[in-house]
Amino acid sequence: MSFTGKLIGAILGLWLFKGHPFGLVMGVFLGHLWDIGALRPRLGASRDRTSFIGPLFALAGAIAKSDGRVSEQEIAATENLMTRMQLSPDQRARAIERFSAGKQPGFAVHLTIADLKSWAGGRRDLAFLLLDMLLDIVYAEGPLAPNKFMLVRKLCWSLGVHERELAALAAMRGYAYGAHDGAGPRQQRYGSYRPNYDAPRPPPPVGKDPYAVLGITRDANEREIKRAYRKLISQHHPDKLGDVPDELKRRAEERAREINAAYEKIRAEKGIT
Repeated sequence: MSFTGKLIGAILGLWLFKGHPFGLVMGVFLGHLWDIGALRPRLGASRDRTSFIGPLFALAGAIAKSDGRVSEQEIAATENLMTRMQLSPDQRARAIERFSAGKQPGFAVHLTIADLKSWAGGRRDLAFLLLDMLLDIVYAEGPLAPNKFMLVRKLCWSLGVHERELAALAAMRGYAYGAHDGAGPRQQRYGSYRPNYDAPRPPPPVGKDPYAVLGITRDANEREIKRAYRKLISQHHPDKLGDVPDELKRRAEERAREINAAYEKIRAEKGIT
């Protein structure tokens, strides 16, 4: 039987309550709870590494449907994500089921966002991964329609990601972050999820602006450039991810390469050593 918690609790209790016996009793009691494990964090219980899949695809369905009906490009982007993630048959069926559920009227988007927030557990590197996986679906048809923009902002707010950080993340993928008024012709759309392996892939991203990737302006000085680079590479470093699916690690590695490439391009342009 361990007495470490009781001993430490007794000492702290006496110190906090200035020697009063009540402090001793409370300290010993709380120390006992610690010794038996009642107050210890469950270090052995790790996050379910794949529990994000259902809510992720449900939110993807809600985003795709938010501007009307789900387009062929959005279906293709969703299929592409499933393939890259190497989902098992059961996981794929679950992802399709949740994508379809996300398209239904009255779908509780806020609960799905809460599930993703819970999975990320306050970790910004995992938050960036979730956003990164959604980008091809979000931008499948080009600039963000207002309703998509609203959902993406809600997710960012819940995950603690600033919009300028999302803009930098989008720039790493070659997308220009921002909403448009939804004007212009729309592509043919489908009312239900129908996997189509022959569907066209999402449009290729535009060229990547290294300054947008680092989230800085072109008149940033050397100190600002280096600070932005160090902050980003720390947030997106793949070695910090721990036990997550391989696709998430691969995407983090891609982002780290994009950040390094952008930094090197700016260094060469401005003559920074």
